[in-house]
Amino acid sequence: MARLSWAARIYIGVVVIAAVVLIARGPFGNGAWWREVVVLGALVVIFESTATLLRPKEMAWSPNSSATLAAAVLVGPVGAALVGACTLFGLRRSPSPTQRVFNTAMMAVSAYLAGKVFVEVGGKVGMPTSPSFPGVIGWFAVAALVHAVANHTLLAGVLWLTSGRDESGRRAPLGMSIKLIASDLGYGAFGLLIAALWSVVGLFAPVLVLIPLFVARWAVAQIGEQQRAYEATVGALCQAVETKDFYTRGHSDRVSRGSVMIAREIGMHGERVEAIRYAGMLHDVGKLGVPTKVLQKTGKLTEEEYAAIQLHPMRGLDIVREIGFLDEALAGIMHHHERIDGRGYPMGLAGDEIPEFARVLAVADAFDSMTSTRSYRGARPAEEAIAELRKWSGTQFDPAFVDAFVAAVKREGWRNPEPPVLAAGDLATIAAQDHDDPGAPLRVIDSR
Repeated sequence: MARLSWAARIYIGVVVIAAVVLIARGPFGNGAWWREVVVLGALVVIFESTATLLRPKEMAWSPNSSATLAAAVLVGPVGAALVGACTLFGLRRSPSPTQRVFNTAMMAVSAYLAGKVFVEVGGKVGMPTSPSFPGVIGWFAVAALVHAVANHTLLAGVLWLTSGRDESGRRAPLGMSIKLIASDLGYGAFGLLIAALWSVVGLFAPVLVLIPLFVARWAVAQIGEQQRAYEATVGALCQAVETKDFYTRGHSDRVSRGSVMIAREIGMHGERVEAIRYAGMLHDVGKLGVPTKVLQKTGKLTEEEYAAIQLHPMRGLDIVREIGFLDEALAGIMHHHERIDGRGYPMGLAGDEIPEFARVLAVADAFDSMTSTRSYRGARPAEEAIAELRKWSGTQFDPAFVDAFVAAVKREGWRNPEPPVLAAGDLATIAAQDHDDPGAPLRVIDSR
């Protein structure tokens, strides 16, 4: 806990105290419902012990909301909170005792709120019977929604307070997902099934739903595996590109970061921001199809060589078009060298004909090129690069995205990359001009 900020410590402390107070207040009744608490608590321990890791050492998911929501119906708010508190006994190794305590308190508070809302909207605590349906479904749905919102809001708060900042000064992504919240709601529905079965099979009700719940756990695990596969694929392609072009190492990451800054500034959300992040990382992947001797040539390029450079957006599309998760990013990769005045390449699109992602990438791409060291010049200061963006706003760049980028940079800052460290033999093979630099002479070669 020593590494946490005071704000994070206070936040965690408040959540833990809230959980303790809610449970301590009771009522505990005559203790007749302790059997349900013990059985459902054991179910929580099983789920927590086999949680699916979504982000290494940071975030995991388990379907334990099904047990806490079943408790909300069967034993009410306090019993549900006690079941949620059984998270503490999960056998999964947490990164720190602080995280384990916070997770336990978070689950207890979420479960208590779900149980309280279930009662307040008209639900009756106890085993549902045939006359309880279909009315109990609506009451349970409200409780499940409250549970998911409370759980993810509390989690988002602690992630925001404890996450680091990237080079732009923006906090790291929270890792939250609408899909994950929807999963919680869907799997939480098993809680009503457990409660309904309890009147028929008693303590064996949780056992009957263990199999479908573990199938659900496997399905959610695929989200994490898929995300890791995406990152590995994109990382490998970026590394391959930068191996061919000494002076652009790190360029893809910075263009990705700049594009995300613009996207957030103009109000993009969720999966579109993630898509433009991938587009930024892969915008120059077509260089893999350009001869290395052209990329690393010193001096002026011939028309044939420059035509090969101009084809790199199309080659990039050919390389990644079958990668399904890129979606809208493909248009950005294909058209990021188009110009608002129609004098760009590869298709000479103009104005709003150019896809939005491509117009965003063009601004971030040019800015990073200007603020990076090249063989023919040093890195330009950010202020000078901004002046250059404004100079070409309306002709080369979309004015709205230039304004958005400038506003984001002024608020968050921009750290220029360190000059690359090259071996003496590499210096003779560095390209003399960067085609991304707005200051480069305009050359559009008809390669048809």
